[in-house]
Amino acid sequence: MIKNIFDVRPNIVTRIGVMGSASGEIMRNKKAVQRARDVGKYIALGGCTLVNGACPGLPDEAAMGAKKAGGRTFGVSPAISIRSHIEKYKSPVQHYDQFMFTGLGLMERDILNIRSCNGIIILPGGTGTLNEFTVAYDEGKPIGILTGCGGVAEHIDKILGYCHRKVTDRMVFSEDPEELVQKLLKTVKNTTVSAFLDDYLVGTGGIVDQIEWTIDQIPEMQLKLEI
Repeated sequence: MIKNIFDVRPNIVTRIGVMGSASGEIMRNKKAVQRARDVGKYIALGGCTLVNGACPGLPDEAAMGAKKAGGRTFGVSPAISIRSHIEKYKSPVQHYDQFMFTGLGLMERDILNIRSCNGIIILPGGTGTLNEFTVAYDEGKPIGILTGCGGVAEHIDKILGYCHRKVTDRMVFSEDPEELVQKLLKTVKNTTVSAFLDDYLVGTGGIVDQIEWTIDQIPEMQLKLEI
């Protein structure tokens, strides 16, 4: 059985996605900005390509950190062209080696962004970052969570609890960017990927199968079973 792409191409360049706040209060947090840059630096020093949504904010700070460390960057833009990328989305170009202009808008772009990566890192952020986390979680991607700088990254364990989900062995946490990147790369190499679409979520033994439903507490479920 093929475990992951490194079984087939051991020397292929690992692609690490970086997701985080594009604007707002978090961007005034100097600690968060510096750690985003450090995350990018250590992704580069790990020999990886940094992938992000080609947006402003913390993901772009991480891209800058990667470029300063001599790394490679790849931006997955919501725009249909470079003109739209700059004029409509007001998005950066300086810190990127390559772009994919998806023409899919912000939300659908997130799916391609995440699927382009072997693993992702969640920086401080809001609802957009939370959306990226949930997509990555339900697709079984290895995920690194940068803690200690605010935003949704501080509450991932609670959010999963509210959703009747759990922290998995595909998730790693750290306040230290270097440690986080190292832990994530190890997880990426040891993770078995799905063979079918949505297999991690609804396949045999998938996340949905692991939820313990109490039928008496959910009348709608009981009705469906009776029908």
